[in-house]
Formats: sequence, structure tokens, C-alpha cells
Amino acid sequence: MAHASPPRGGDSAGRRLGRILVDEAAIARRLAELAQAIRRELPDDEPLLVGLLDGAFMLVADLARALSRCGVRPRVHFLKTSLYGSGREAGAAVAIERDLPKDLELNGRSVLVVDDVLDTGRTLEAVSRRLSRAEPAWLKTLALLDKPSRRENGFQADWTGFTIEDVWVVGYGLDDDGAFRELPFVAELLPSR
Repeated sequence: MAHASPPRGGDSAGRRLGRILVDEAAIARRLAELAQAIRRELPDDEPLLVGLLDGAFMLVADLARALSRCGVRPRVHFLKTSLYGSGREAGAAVAIERDLPKDLELNGRSVLVVDDVLDTGRTLEAVSRRLSRAEPAWLKTLALLDKPSRRENGFQADWTGFTIEDVWVVGYGLDDDGAFRELPFVAELLPSR
């Protein structure tokens, strides 16, 4: 079992990292595999990656680079959704806090929605349903982490990176109240002592 230390200076709330669930090398390998799989299914070379902020920003950047190594020229835009409040419990509905540009045409395009964690399924399902109304030619979903034990609906992403247990995770864009996003791996966050 691997352990990590919090960033230098620690954390005043007493939060600390536990097990590293997915290390940096495993993420890089899996993104290369996912890029190849996506490339095989893409109907064109210029898909639109729609990343869900805030957690998916690192994933979108690395996935875009992995796709470009496969001869794909992705365009990138972001949506900001909210399901979680300031705590760790899911909210009642998915809200769009920051939308795609109004002049962005989705009709007839290839669109890949990219999220950090697929847990309840509500966010990816709601965003996919909303974007499908714009009639893209191809609409698929990808989540880095899958927590099937938390699923509240039957939604399944087209691609997932890693299946994990139901623990609070940070790193690689995932946070705890804004902290730990910068870590290059995904780790369990342990409760304060």
C-alpha cells in the first residue's frame, strides 16, 4: 500500500492523503489506451471535447494531447456544472453554472463529454441529454474514475479509466474544497484526526 504526504506546509484543516489509488504512470498509460479506442470510433478527426469543470481540467488537457498523438485534432471547450455543494453530499439537481459559447455549433459535430468521476450518474446523464438536443452527429462520454457502487441510475460512460471503491479522492484535478487538485496522481483523502 502506497502512501503520500500532503503538499509542503501541510493543511490547516488536518486533511491528509492516504493510499494512492491511481499513480501518474497508470494514468498516462490508460489515457494512451483510451485515445486509441476513441480514435477507432471517431467519425472524423476534429472532435469537440467538452470538459466538465472544475475536476476534469487536467484530464481534458492530457486526453487532448493523447488524441493528437493519434492524429486527432480535438477542439476543447468547458462546461461548469454543479451537483456537489461545499460539503461531500450530492445536491438534488445538476445545474449549468458556465455554459458553452453561444456561437458554438454542435449540430453535425463529434462531441466527447469528459468528466473526472462517474458516481451517481446524474451529471453525465444530464449533460449528455442536454447536448444531444443540439443534434451532434456523434456524442460519447468518458470518465476517468468510475464508482459503480454510487450509481443512482443506469447511466454508463462509453469509456472509463479506472473503477474505484466509494472513497473520497483527490488529485489529478479532483479536490477537497479547492485543495490537492495539482497532484499528478489520484489518492484517497483521509478524514481529519
